[in-house]
This record gives sequence, structure tokens and C-alpha cells, in this order.
Amino acid sequence: MERSNGDTNWNFSVNLWDIAFITLGLSIISRETVIPVLLSQLTDSKLVIGLVPALWSLGFYLPQLLTANWAESMPYKKPFVMIVSSFCERLPYFLIGIIVLFFALSAPSMALVAILAGVALSSSGAGLATPAWLDMIAKVIPVRRRGIWFGLGHGLGQLMGVVGAYFVGQILVSRAFPTNYALLFFLAFTIMMISWGGLALTREPVSEVTKKAAPLLHYLGRIKRVLKQDANYRRYLISKSMVNLGGMSAGFFAVFGTEMFSLDGRGVGLLTAVLVGTQSVLNPTCGLLADRVGHKTVLAAAAFFVVLAPLSALVYGGTGAAGPEGTALASAFVSGTVPIGLLLTFVFLGTYLAADHTSSLPIILEFSPPEDRPTYVGLTNTVLAPILIGAPILGGWLAGAAGYLVMFSAALVVGTVGLILTVFWVREPRRTTPKRVEEDQPVRTAS
Repeated sequence: MERSNGDTNWNFSVNLWDIAFITLGLSIISRETVIPVLLSQLTDSKLVIGLVPALWSLGFYLPQLLTANWAESMPYKKPFVMIVSSFCERLPYFLIGIIVLFFALSAPSMALVAILAGVALSSSGAGLATPAWLDMIAKVIPVRRRGIWFGLGHGLGQLMGVVGAYFVGQILVSRAFPTNYALLFFLAFTIMMISWGGLALTREPVSEVTKKAAPLLHYLGRIKRVLKQDANYRRYLISKSMVNLGGMSAGFFAVFGTEMFSLDGRGVGLLTAVLVGTQSVLNPTCGLLADRVGHKTVLAAAAFFVVLAPLSALVYGGTGAAGPEGTALASAFVSGTVPIGLLLTFVFLGTYLAADHTSSLPIILEFSPPEDRPTYVGLTNTVLAPILIGAPILGGWLAGAAGYLVMFSAALVVGTVGLILTVFWVREPRRTTPKRVEEDQPVRTAS
């Protein structure tokens, strides 16, 4: 079914609105800065802090196969996506704000559990909706514009997030705990609901090809054949797993800096600004690069910077941990209360996140034929889930048992392996022809 240029431009714009505002909302309660520091005020356990990215990954990635099979049978994906993304993905942040406001002081353990549960519920909603949502995006945005759409959407959201990060710092230092954190969650929820309006305005055409939802055992057999027969896709999953494992340190840089240099709320706000500012600049660049040369190149760049982030932390962390002379040396490179080395780490982290966010989802669409897109999306994210869940938990365990520097060293080694595999082992899927793994599944075409 051909889409008119008017519909294509409209859908590009309203979905840009959606992704930009939800990116802004998520940056206000950043999983890399704000939530870990909030949890550090409720518990001394580094392992619990490591649960934040682990629970998010568990919720986002594992449920996707549950809806992928069903999504392939939907002629329209938008109604399902709108319902799930409103009640399951966005609403939990409002509820977290209420819990933090009323129970963070009187019942910190209860607030801690509620925050973790809210993160898990929100990510589960996003995960359940993702196969259908990404298939809808594939229908309404052409392949050669998906990179710039993802990059520009994240970039605009992060650019607004730079301004938002200033207010994050101001709210954290001007309001008493826990009102300050509750306000951040209320603000994030409001912005996320603004993004939902863009989703609602999408003009989705009927799917040209749909497949009747297969019985579970038949569907699981087809998944097994995908993994067995698609060698390049299998190599991608292995290399991406190693890169993701190398990202075990991402959730600990802010806590490490806070403990080592006694950062205040303004320091946390500055780190958030650097993180989102880097992404706002580089997301569109990564999108343009992906549209021109392919998403594999962008993901190779992501792997490079997932190595540089812990490497930089090892450099300034080792200096600061070397005693009075080392501390004095580290203090000579300070912007306000934040060491320049720590800021550089967040530049590298932001670069990794920009490249990864721009290309991790669109590349999946290029491995698969149109009728199998939800299955490939769900399968990819489900296979990657154990690593994404285990990596931050492993990072938290290593940090608690052996120290941050040991954990950063482990992340550096594993990330380097992922970089090598991505560069030399995986072929750019845009230069290959996707093939259906099986032909016996009933297929319906739009009339």
C-alpha cells in the first residue's frame, strides 16, 4: 500500500512529537542519575541500586514475545499501543511520585520497593507495546528516514532535557526531601502524557500482510528456526550481548562520583545535563549516519564508547583513590564540585546511549521481512534480556564485593570483546536480503 507524501510527513512529525517528549520525560527522572541517587538515600545497598537498570531491562525485554505473535495478526497496531502505553508505561511514574511524597521518610523500605515495582511495571508496559509499536513505525516511516527520525526525536527530547536538567538540579536543592523527588516524577508523568498525544495522531494504514496468530508450540518452533537459519542475525545477538554486558557500569558512574567527590544536587543536575546534552547533539548525527551507511556502523560506534566510559572512570578514579596526592591532583580538574574526569565519563556514556538508542531498534527491522517484524523485534529483545538484566546486577555485586574500579575494569574488558565482534563479525543487514524462515504459516494480504 503506497503512502502519500502528506501522510508520511504527518506521521514523521507527530511521531517525532511522541518520541521527543517521552525522551524528555524520561530524562527528568534519569535511570542513570536521578533514580540511583534517590535510591541511595533510601538504602546503602549497591546491589539494590543495580536493580534499577536490571528491572527496567527485565520489564522491557522479556514480555515482548508474549505480544509479538499476536501483533503479527493485528491489521492496526495503534489502538493496542495507545492503551498499553498510557496505563502501563506512563501512569506508574505518577504513582511513584505519590509513594515518594508520602512514604520516603516514614517508610523508606516501602518506598524503595514501590519505586522498583513502578520501574518494572512501566518498563513492562513499554515492552508489551514495543513489537506492535515498532511494526507501526515501519509502516508509516520509510526505511531511509527511520535513522534520522529516531535520532532527531531523541535529540530534540535530550536538547529539551538539557534545560530540564537545570530545573532538576534547582528542584533537588531548593525543595526538601522527599518533595523534590516527588515533583520530578509528577513533572515527568505530565510530559510523557504530552508525548502520548503525538502517538494518538498517527495515521496508520492497514497492514498489507498479516498472519494468523500461531499456536504457542508452532510459534516457538518458528523462533528456533529463526535462530538456527539466520546466521548474521545470530551473530548480531551474540555481539550485542557482549556490548550490553560491557554496559554494566552505566548506572554506577553518578553514585561513584557522589561517594568519591561528595556531589550535591547541583552536581547531579550538571551530570544529567552533560548526559542529555551529549545525546541531544549526537542523536541526529547518529541518525543521519545510520540512514547513509547503515545501523551496524552506528552500533559499532556505540560499542567503542561503552569501552571509553569505564576506561575514563578508571583513570580519574584511580587518581582520586591514590591518597592525598592523588586527591589533590583530581581536585585540580574540577568544574564547580564536579571533576572534569567525571564529566568526560558522562560525555562518553551519553555518546554510547545516543548511538545505541538510535540504531538498536531500527536495525532489527532490516534483518526481517515485513510479515515477521514483530517476531524479530520480540525475539531480539527477549534474547538480550538476560544480559541486560544480569549486567547491572553483576556490576552492583562487583562494586560491593571488590570495589568500583574492579567493576569498571570488568566492563572495559567485556565491552572490548563486544566491539571487536561487532566490527569484524556482523554484516550490515541492509546489504543482505531478508528471507522468510518458514513458508507454511497462513498469510493474509490486505484487500
